[in-house]
Amino acid sequence: MSTESDITQSAADRHHPLLKLALELGPLLIFFFANLRGQWLVEKFPALSELGGPLFVATGLFMAATVLSLVVSKIVLGHLPIMPFVSGIVVLIFGSLSIYLQNETFIKMKPTIVNALFGVTLLGGLAFGRSLLGYVFNAAFQLDAEGWRKLTIRWGIFFLFLAVLNEVVWRNFSDDTWVAFKVWGTMPITVIFTLAQMPLVLKHSVNPETDGEK
Repeated sequence: MSTESDITQSAADRHHPLLKLALELGPLLIFFFANLRGQWLVEKFPALSELGGPLFVATGLFMAATVLSLVVSKIVLGHLPIMPFVSGIVVLIFGSLSIYLQNETFIKMKPTIVNALFGVTLLGGLAFGRSLLGYVFNAAFQLDAEGWRKLTIRWGIFFLFLAVLNEVVWRNFSDDTWVAFKVWGTMPITVIFTLAQMPLVLKHSVNPETDGEK
């Protein structure tokens, strides 16, 4: 099983951009609507009542959708993207604990754990002279060493910010608010942050072919 294709963009990645988006957003949308219509789902499919309340039903369907998304990614795209793969593992572990123990805390802390893990990994890599972000984004664009260093610092801090933000939301607001924020809040924030990095990306972009001719 390989996750290395995050480094070099495959032909399948270029030909199926909408599929990649659907595979990443699909499980989150299922999680949102399953939580919203949890009672209706239990009435239509009584077996789901074994999972517990609406949030646990949503968690179970979220886990199933996540596994399906990874399987389709492996079959169609030929690889497992690193970040969705790591996130998927945490979803399965914490989701299983939430359902088994009937404790919502585990699934609510999943975004905190994943984002903190990414943030610490990126910033920790810099401490050892490695810009690990390049292994994720190198397929999309190429930067000089200073560009990767600055972008890695920004993304590392941003992931830690998302971890703290998730803690604030789930500990201070209702389940429905947290689920809505997880789906409709985190994604727009991430998109805005990503677009805000474009000036840095453009400033430090390099052209391997041009550089090779010099």
